[in-house]
Amino acid sequence: MLSEMPGLLDAVRSRFAHVDTCPFAGPRVFLENAGGSLTLRSVVETSALHAGFPDNQGRDNPASRALMEVIARGRADAALLFNAPGGQVFVGESGTEVLFRLVRTAALGAAPGGTMLGSTLEHPASRSAMARWAEVTGRPHLLAVHDNATGAVGVAEYLPHITPDLRVASIVHTSPVTGIRVDVAAVVAAIRATAPDCLVVIDGIQHASHGAIDLTAYGADGYAVSPYKMFARHGYGIGWASDRLTSCPRETVIGGPPQAWEQGTRDSGSYATFSDVVSYLDWLGGHFTDASDRRARLVAAAGAIHDQEARLGEAMLQGTDNHRGLSEMPGVTVIGGADNSGREGVVSLTLDGMDAADLVALLAESGVRTHIRKNDHYCGNVLAPLGIDACVRVSYSHYNTLAEVRQFLQAMERAVQTAARGA
Repeated sequence: MLSEMPGLLDAVRSRFAHVDTCPFAGPRVFLENAGGSLTLRSVVETSALHAGFPDNQGRDNPASRALMEVIARGRADAALLFNAPGGQVFVGESGTEVLFRLVRTAALGAAPGGTMLGSTLEHPASRSAMARWAEVTGRPHLLAVHDNATGAVGVAEYLPHITPDLRVASIVHTSPVTGIRVDVAAVVAAIRATAPDCLVVIDGIQHASHGAIDLTAYGADGYAVSPYKMFARHGYGIGWASDRLTSCPRETVIGGPPQAWEQGTRDSGSYATFSDVVSYLDWLGGHFTDASDRRARLVAAAGAIHDQEARLGEAMLQGTDNHRGLSEMPGVTVIGGADNSGREGVVSLTLDGMDAADLVALLAESGVRTHIRKNDHYCGNVLAPLGIDACVRVSYSHYNTLAEVRQFLQAMERAVQTAARGA
């Protein structure tokens, strides 16, 4: 485990900017990672470097050739991280925009008629894209209903809607509200068994920083991530499209490369900063395996991250040292249940007698950064069925420490006492 290797957690934290201090508010524990992770220092440096280059790609000069090599390396690094079987890696405006483009291409490229299938667990990025293009193409948009108790959606919920005429399906890999992972490989396998030609798009935005990605195992046609949620920066999204999806008609410059997904000049800094992320994971994985194969080190890094976060989540929910966990605190309700093996980096909770906004503010006063999620267009799909107006999302990453968890639990004890007095 990462925190059990002497000096490693300190080395990890040293690679991130603002790890324990907000540049505007001062010292704080950062438990708002689902809203955007901490940024690698190398990403900050690389972004500044590439922002200063005046040269464009596709020219006959050394600078242009160097930028093209950066882009090619970024694509190769992303494909390796994704374990992508062929297909195309591309950069878009954001993870949301990438999902819209993948879904649009699938909906317009699939055979006419049939249905499109998603779930009630999905983030509005994919769910809105599916609804939009189902309407445009005149298809029913079916929804598998997630389980309120577990905060996930499984094969059993999808099966009633999987028919031979299913054309496009979307799956969220991990919910950004409940934090619970979906078995995407099992869902895709169920779809392929009945509708082998269905085009499947996975929203990997929440999952990507918490565990391994293996597109070879999933068998999907599209995958999207948001690099600012996996240690890079804002301003771009990364997508992958299978050869089959890439062969579908889509917007492109007349006469341009048939496999191209991107329009216009690329920001080489986007690809370069994603390479920084992959290099960091490669470095981290090297502490957990002697393998010379880079993919093996990336998988080892994902395992170490998963184990470290599982320990943090267990401490947060069940307690650590002399601090009781959330599951023992009166009035605290954890969405998805306190004992859920599918949890990835998120604990969303409510506290009886205290509004979520007030709890976020109280935690902030104690030096703990969290975030409110409201019953709105972003989170109403999860909160409305539970009858909840809002919740507090506490989201952690592998660079967080048990000391930070203890500080959070101490702050929650004060919140519980405050709520009890108010009642």
